[in-house]
Amino acid sequence: MHRTSGILLHPTSLPSPFGIGDLGPGAYRFVDFLAAAGQGLWQMLPLGPTGYHDSPYQCTSAFAGNPLLISPQRLLEAGWLDPEDLERAPSFSADRVEYEAVGAWKRALLERARRGFEARASAAQRAAYAAFCENHCDWLEDFALYNGLKAFHEQRPWTQWARDYALRDPGALARWAAAHGEVLALQRFVQFCFFEQWQALRDYARARGVRLIGDIPIFVAHDSSEVWTHPHWFELDAEGEPTVIAGVPPDYFSETGQRWGNPLYRWSALAADDYAFWVARLRQVLELVDLVRIDHFRGFAGYWEIPADEPTAVNGRWVAGPGMKLFGVLQEALGDDPPLIAEDLGVITEDVEALRDGLGLPGMAILQFGFEDIPEGFGRSYFLPHHHRRRQAVYTGTHDNNTLRGWWDSRDESVRRHARVYLNTDGHEIHWDFIRCALGSVAEMALFPMQDVLGLGAEACMNRPGTAEGNWEWRFREEMLETGSAERLRALSRLFGRLPHPED
Repeated sequence: MHRTSGILLHPTSLPSPFGIGDLGPGAYRFVDFLAAAGQGLWQMLPLGPTGYHDSPYQCTSAFAGNPLLISPQRLLEAGWLDPEDLERAPSFSADRVEYEAVGAWKRALLERARRGFEARASAAQRAAYAAFCENHCDWLEDFALYNGLKAFHEQRPWTQWARDYALRDPGALARWAAAHGEVLALQRFVQFCFFEQWQALRDYARARGVRLIGDIPIFVAHDSSEVWTHPHWFELDAEGEPTVIAGVPPDYFSETGQRWGNPLYRWSALAADDYAFWVARLRQVLELVDLVRIDHFRGFAGYWEIPADEPTAVNGRWVAGPGMKLFGVLQEALGDDPPLIAEDLGVITEDVEALRDGLGLPGMAILQFGFEDIPEGFGRSYFLPHHHRRRQAVYTGTHDNNTLRGWWDSRDESVRRHARVYLNTDGHEIHWDFIRCALGSVAEMALFPMQDVLGLGAEACMNRPGTAEGNWEWRFREEMLETGSAERLRALSRLFGRLPHPED
């Protein structure tokens, strides 16, 4: 890969007048900003419909797109909404996503858009819709039924539905589907809108030399279409409840570890199906993006299994993952050199490194971690540039980190002194010092959260691990781009040989 760099920004954080960033004009202006700044990558978080606490890492489907990302402006341009539909939009916050209010308004808007589609769609639009439904029928019908039944049961998890529906009695499902055809049609239409708008944005980005990086969580949410549809792929009891769940063990950062709650895969059942779920999952996301970061990659080598009735992650055990058996199937289906980034953070053992390196995948290095006062054995220095590898992606921070300014303001003097000496700086613009350091790394990819480019403080954190409220809400304003950051990024990217087009 040619040396390149880019920005980590989830689309929900984009400016828009409708309460949440979407795939409309704000996204296109951001692509223009990336191109002007000499950035060849736009990395984002998982794009699925969010469930628990609005987290993109707890999606209700591994295949569907998030309806909240659909642009009302693009629906108007398609001819399916009237101008007054948007003129009547509530007054939303420009700085935070108010998920409940935005969701209620946008659901009603999408229902109006579907009625407009039925009444006014052109022959070409109807043909595109029919082709979409046919091409995605393997997951779309199950998701439409799951989403419809979830609304029917007042958004309760599928294990709390009427028993016939929860355990997928064929007759009961067929009768419900026959009686609620309009509900299912709306779900298909919403997904059609998302995929059409996304493909248009991707084409625009590609034409301007910007590649998209997506994100796949290794595990899926228990309350999701896939777990409901294929319970035999997961470690569940007869009622559909998890018997063991995912997480990570206690370490220096947490005395009780992390209890994520996702059901674990029954890898023997997935293997018996030739890992069809993972083949389809990767194939689907690669229709949307150019590269994919796999979250918690170490779980493919070995994962921490926690009994579901344990209140913390303390009493778990390591269990071997599928390793090269899975990736051999993926390579056969998708090619020998899949465009993946391995999120290899945390306690990484030799078997994880062997799997990553055997596949030739770039891992990750987080500059913030390199300056932390971490005891011997936790790989402190390996996050700093003098230990970076060419086949790697270096980040100033991730969505789970504090912003650089927030991090700097909360560090003690010994950490700051270490950073000032290493970076040869007075720390006045510590965010630009870190960005310059990342760009100068030997690593083939350098990425930085948009908050660091803008020099924002802790108030702009995207996620605070271990907290349930107030996450995933941050947004930036359009005027924040008018600070000369594009010109500064382009000059640094040229200096360190990272412009998308070498002739620049």
